[in-house]
Amino acid sequence: MNIHDKYMKRCIQIAEFGHGNTFPNPSVGCCIVMNDKILAEGFSSKAGCNHAEINAINQIKEKSVLSKCTIYITLEPCAHHGKTPPCVDTIIKHKFEKVVIGIKDPNKLVNGKGIKKLQKAGIDVITGILKKECTDLHKRFLTYQLKKRPYIILKWAQTSDRFISPKDKTNKLPFWISNKKSRILAHKWRAHENAILIGAQTLRDDNPKLSTRNWYGNNCNAYVLSKNWSKRENKKFNGDGKFKILDKTIIDFDNNVAKQICKLLHENKIQSLIVEGGTKTINNFLNSKIWDEIRIFTSDKKLGEGVKAPKLNLRYQMKTQIGNDKLEIYKNSDDNLS
Repeated sequence: MNIHDKYMKRCIQIAEFGHGNTFPNPSVGCCIVMNDKILAEGFSSKAGCNHAEINAINQIKEKSVLSKCTIYITLEPCAHHGKTPPCVDTIIKHKFEKVVIGIKDPNKLVNGKGIKKLQKAGIDVITGILKKECTDLHKRFLTYQLKKRPYIILKWAQTSDRFISPKDKTNKLPFWISNKKSRILAHKWRAHENAILIGAQTLRDDNPKLSTRNWYGNNCNAYVLSKNWSKRENKKFNGDGKFKILDKTIIDFDNNVAKQICKLLHENKIQSLIVEGGTKTINNFLNSKIWDEIRIFTSDKKLGEGVKAPKLNLRYQMKTQIGNDKLEIYKNSDDNLS
């Protein structure tokens, strides 16, 4: 591993701390290095607050040393005035010796402008370091910018005989298929995403909270897809007042539902969506081939009958065991963000 890869890898690790807390901005990682030693690190604060570069620079008390430093950043520094001043101006002000960037920012307000401004100021700029890994880190932001839709994750739990829920649901309580450790992981995933979607029947059957109660972090925006929704139903559920209902006044159910949801969420600056069921709702995305990841928990339980899980004819990219649950993760081979 060369020196640039070494410190960019550290930037990627740091950026993970901001996941789920920086929307609509990406969670960027940054290191300031001098003589092969990290002097400061930073990751993005919540939207409207400091970016990763500023958080790292602010840790250095004696700013004169920065002219002898290299700053590593997973994403091209911003070059425009938003809620905060351009990070590139601060980098130029402190006369960094070198700037090493993972990937270019495709946002039309940046898109190479930051790099050009640094070069014009006489600063040595290196780009494309750990490009694949930085692309994966920023996949939500990149999908939103390049594909004009949220990054889509389809997730469900199924029994070993491929059912996602029992045939009869009379008690209106969740029927747990996956184990406790798997459910904690699922709540961690929710904390990393911008929004969550379920179908109305899942809401009626399980009355879920759709929260991150088993993990730390923010609850994501909750959406319920329902062709025939009555406002009288609102007060029946745990999410009273917290769900956005996507009914026939918003969605044309005779046309591509997944595409319409993506357009609506993009317009509302939602960068990622985790779809947690039921089968009909998930199939809207599968049939339209609009998805980026699929995450499936399979338990050792059997139901014999019930609601069938979505059908897949794909090979998983990752498989792991979580207690008595098997987790398989699939990635869309058509996905191209580079």
